[in-house]
Amino acid sequence: MKRSLIAIALGCLLLAGCGGRSRSTEDQKMIYVSILPLRGIVEDIVGDDFRVEVLVPPGASPETFELTPRQMVDLDRAELVFGIGWLDFEQNMLSKIEDRSKVIALSEGVEPIAGSCSHVRADEGHSHGVDPHIWTSPRELRTMAENAYRAIHTLYPDSLSYTARYEALDRRLTTLDETIAERLKESGVSYFMIYHPALTYYARAYGVEQVVIEQEGKEPSARRLALLIDRARRDSIHILLYQSQFPASTVEVIASDIGADSRQIDPLAEDVEANILEITDLIVSSR
Repeated sequence: MKRSLIAIALGCLLLAGCGGRSRSTEDQKMIYVSILPLRGIVEDIVGDDFRVEVLVPPGASPETFELTPRQMVDLDRAELVFGIGWLDFEQNMLSKIEDRSKVIALSEGVEPIAGSCSHVRADEGHSHGVDPHIWTSPRELRTMAENAYRAIHTLYPDSLSYTARYEALDRRLTTLDETIAERLKESGVSYFMIYHPALTYYARAYGVEQVVIEQEGKEPSARRLALLIDRARRDSIHILLYQSQFPASTVEVIASDIGADSRQIDPLAEDVEANILEITDLIVSSR
């Protein structure tokens, strides 16, 4: 009798354990984002209700990225797929997804800036490429967050929590925008120097000039480089920015000629808000 009671008790514990176990990660509903900086925006809206996966893993380049077979399967299972809308690999991704209506371009409503980045597809009706780095500007981030929220709200219109989270995110991005605008105004910085044009929308938003070393995706000519170095010396530029995805050696030589420090930034960092603040610190300290 005692053994029977023990067996029943163990059985109940096992059942309780199974019943109390949270859904496995595999069973949880998924949302995909194309690049790492987009994950935080989406997670801030949906909380823990979805598994938010990133197509391009940390350290990988969007320029050379190719979908894995597992990602192709997961993309069809995902509730939504968020991208910038101006990256080549995102366009290629569309051909792999049966239901294209769930692919949301977060650039909707952002005024594009022409660019020569090799990983950017030219817009329809345009002969030039489009600079895709909209997530480096808080003002564009607000538009992107609104686009993400609208898509999520369309699927789940009765979820008040998503609305509340989005509104909190928008307030935070508004504060970030105001903080950066005030810091740049107080600093008096009129321009900054960077190897690759990763901060074009940031520069537009705050009325500062982005002086780019690279010329149409290539190393600058000797004459152009000499002019840039002379300008930087004349204005006492202390910092030359470059992306972590680019080799440091070339930038370090140029920085040495200027008499400045080369400082690495990563526009593809996951914590996009903290990253923007860190970049602002460097820009403010660049002169």
